[in-house]
Amino acid sequence: MTKIIQNVQIVNNEGNLETTAILVQDGRIAAIGASIASNGAQLIDGKGQLLSPGFIDVHVHLREPGGEHKETIETGTKAAAKGGYTTICAMPNTRPVPDSAENFSHVLDLVEKNALVRVLPYGSITIRQAGKERTDIEALKNLGAFALTDDGVGVQEAGTMLEAMKEAAKFNIPIVAHCEDNTLIYGGVMHKGKRSEELGLKGIPSVSESVHIARDILLAEATGAHYHVCHVSTKESVRVIRDAKKAGIQVTAEVSPHHLLLCEDDIPSNDAAWKMNPPLRAKEDMMALREGLVDGTLDFIATDHAPHTEEEKSFGFEKAPFGIVGLETAFPLLYTHFVKTGDWTLKQLLEYLTIKPAEVFGFEFGKLEVGAPADLVLLDLEKEQDIVKEAFVSKGKNTPFNGWACNGWPQLTMYNGEIVWQEEQA
Repeated sequence: MTKIIQNVQIVNNEGNLETTAILVQDGRIAAIGASIASNGAQLIDGKGQLLSPGFIDVHVHLREPGGEHKETIETGTKAAAKGGYTTICAMPNTRPVPDSAENFSHVLDLVEKNALVRVLPYGSITIRQAGKERTDIEALKNLGAFALTDDGVGVQEAGTMLEAMKEAAKFNIPIVAHCEDNTLIYGGVMHKGKRSEELGLKGIPSVSESVHIARDILLAEATGAHYHVCHVSTKESVRVIRDAKKAGIQVTAEVSPHHLLLCEDDIPSNDAAWKMNPPLRAKEDMMALREGLVDGTLDFIATDHAPHTEEEKSFGFEKAPFGIVGLETAFPLLYTHFVKTGDWTLKQLLEYLTIKPAEVFGFEFGKLEVGAPADLVLLDLEKEQDIVKEAFVSKGKNTPFNGWACNGWPQLTMYNGEIVWQEEQA
């Protein structure tokens, strides 16, 4: 049905807010203007709130198939819609792994049946994410894999990564990497620093990440592949990526909200709500990430939404799995702590969540323009409420941000012209 979203504010090219209306027809934006004739269209009152393109998250764990006790495609995409995300990219650490045409097709079938928003699955770089035998990259791309990753497991052998990058370059598909040299982890469960010493826990040194990134950047230079770095967490990693971009190497990178907002100093105790991989690093790392995002070294923000059960997370750092959820809290946290403080403009934040990930991966989404898909989110920038993990629609409640007061909550999310989530009005 044709819809008109009236009385909304959008951020224009100059970064200013302007009031307008949006006409939605056949799943796309048909017109943008101050006055649009209704002609029997369904009218939606935007109440003067901000309208943005639906957010894009290229780093999400949906757990299905194989981990449905933690999350499903249905619950994960509900969480995405509630958080304003209309395109999410599903990591391949499922069982089975999408490492073959058969397994990848199975994921596509599950998405078709159960997803509320657009889900773009990754194919894996290696069979079973085991880091040894390369997948059939051409077959995975032909089925619709937009990129390849063994996320959660760094590809340990340089030769394996080199051959994968050669093949990826041939078929023009990005290689996306969780960077971690397993020989440098030393059984660590949090960042190796002053807090790990205080808590008596084994630490993961920063160099375990930056060494892998440096290796892969040189391999990308040698092969001409597009190399994308997941969830950058250290100042050394930022420096290496910055130098690579200056050298003209095709490298892009993402940073997660929790690494921008938290550091090791914030960890209150041996509480696994604060356990994630990469871990929360030193304050100087956090500040380097913020600088790297603003200066363009890091391209955009991705949540690394990683749901686990409450029982799994009850054991403390030594035994609990790594990971926190992020889809339902990302925009309010980032708006409150970076835009309201004046560190970023609203335009910058929206670009980190929409235009920039779309540009990096060549998506047509993430734009507020005539002809673009009608993937939209309506945001109440004035609304303040606490993050309450029990109210999450994700199965995962594992967050260190429970109880944080935030502004900027999504009120309505539209995907392909259809409302897929709307805040209940009191």
